[in-house]
Amino acid sequence: MKNTTYNSFEEINTALKTLSLKRQIALEELKYTKNSLKEDLAPYQWANTALNAAKKYGVLYLIKRLFT
Repeated sequence: MKNTTYNSFEEINTALKTLSLKRQIALEELKYTKNSLKEDLAPYQWANTALNAAKKYGVLYLIKRLFT
């Protein structure tokens, strides 16, 4: 933590306002991360991932069968 010397109450109020805004931004980022994680872990996403893997495996299997 840095030590800052303030010369007026206006500088102190500006610093406090800046810290308050940074805190609000950090809280909003946490909310976004929480919602994003919740969506990524939803069963729909797991099913979608499984279907994509099955499609890739199926295409590779068909190509293998055609050339062997």
